[in-house]
Amino acid sequence: MDIIEVDFEDPQVLALLRAHLEGMHANTPPEHTHALDLSGLKAPEINFFAAWEEADLLGFGALKALSPTSGEIKSMRTHADHLRKGVAARLLDHLITLARQRGYTRVSLETGTGPDFEPALALYRRAGFENGEVFGSYRESPHNQFLHLAL
Repeated sequence: MDIIEVDFEDPQVLALLRAHLEGMHANTPPEHTHALDLSGLKAPEINFFAAWEEADLLGFGALKALSPTSGEIKSMRTHADHLRKGVAARLLDHLITLARQRGYTRVSLETGTGPDFEPALALYRRAGFENGEVFGSYRESPHNQFLHLAL
């Protein structure tokens, strides 16, 4: 598996991003969905990575710089054909490693609630993330939760 910065013109990346956004909107009320679209992922404070196996896109994830000492995990998604193969764990490890290289002392994330989010929550908790306070410009609601990892 190779993990490289995303080519925003790649049709596989664009298709998986569409599926990601559809999934987020299907499982969370629109006013509580914080998934980034293509323009949001192109922001200068975001590094967006894709996992590939030869010509097959396995998944993607992003790291957003929040401050000189903290970052946020964004847009984690594994392609449906590659679920339960360790893709998300490898991407998360890549993003955490990058955060450490940048000197971050904490990485945070916002995610949804309910059964559809349980696999992702299990992954984050295995990596050491713990539930915690709201951060950034998010607002707490019954539809989201906040996790943090001290580095």
